[in-house]
Amino acid sequence: MTKTFTFLAISILFICSSVYAETLTQTISKIHQQIANSNHGIGAREAGSNQEKATAKYISTSFMEMGLTTTEQVFSFGKENLKSINIIADTNPLLDKTIILGAHYDSTAKNTGSLGATDNGAGLAAMLVIASQMSKKKNLKYNIRFIAFGAEEVGLQGSKYYVEQLSKISTKRHEIIAMINFDTIASGDHIYVHSAHTTPYKCSQEDKSYNSSTKIREALLAASQKVLGKEKQYVIHPEYEGYPIGVTGAWSDHAPFACAGIPIAYVESTNFTINGKDGFDGYSQSTHPALWDCYDNKNKTACDRKTEKKWGNIWHSEFDQIEVLEQLFPNRVAKQLVDNVNVMSTLLSDFYQFAK
Repeated sequence: MTKTFTFLAISILFICSSVYAETLTQTISKIHQQIANSNHGIGAREAGSNQEKATAKYISTSFMEMGLTTTEQVFSFGKENLKSINIIADTNPLLDKTIILGAHYDSTAKNTGSLGATDNGAGLAAMLVIASQMSKKKNLKYNIRFIAFGAEEVGLQGSKYYVEQLSKISTKRHEIIAMINFDTIASGDHIYVHSAHTTPYKCSQEDKSYNSSTKIREALLAASQKVLGKEKQYVIHPEYEGYPIGVTGAWSDHAPFACAGIPIAYVESTNFTINGKDGFDGYSQSTHPALWDCYDNKNKTACDRKTEKKWGNIWHSEFDQIEVLEQLFPNRVAKQLVDNVNVMSTLLSDFYQFAK
């Protein structure tokens, strides 16, 4: 009787888990399509464009429908004084500790055919699903703030503006205990988690409290191990020239926060084992032969470094489209998105368990 009951319980649990996984995959894929598919959604979202504005409205409406406290932060950028918006949503802004999950929503390189599916439709779609899940959580001891940054692709304009405004209220900066950046979290060969570089980024003169702590990186690593297991957990890259173990450059929205003294972690999918155009810097996302003129698998670089043009790049290229990525990597993007949602939701549900 006990054995039968145990078997039935395990079977029911497996069925429930399978249904949950299938539903989550469908949900996140639908959102991803609405963001990055030009036929069924918005498509390319260049900073300052009408498509970026449409995306901002979609995000804001989504946050408000979740019941989150939602605000918009309008800012100007560039010589043409273009407008963009940061959309900010809080689970409980009255609490004195805040964890930020950020993802930019603009895209770039429309002229090459990029629709911003992985950069950064993937990060945005995952963040919206996580926000929906966290909006239902009760009695958390900290506020979770979701920020969709505008105009990232033209100099991190949204995140810089947010941090600048935050800096005007000194107490608010100290209330933020972590910033996690979701940028290009699906389509690359591996999912990495990074901390800020040990060599300070080029910060403004006002920012003199640079933070390169590995605490949030290690918390995400632990959460990924719990959710995905040791064999499939997030990866921390080994040391390469210019990049000590597990650190990243200043090319995404985590950088202004690190400059402001806030501990960060950055999740991205790429492949640091490739000796790319500028070395082992993670800018070559995959070894897939379609992404190279010719890839030398033995030496993990281009067959001819002088003539190579593709360099394994997905970001900012014609390969950054949902349909193209599905052809190149069947089911990879959906699987990575679901994994990222489950890891982040696990971390945010019990942050202090992992961030010890």
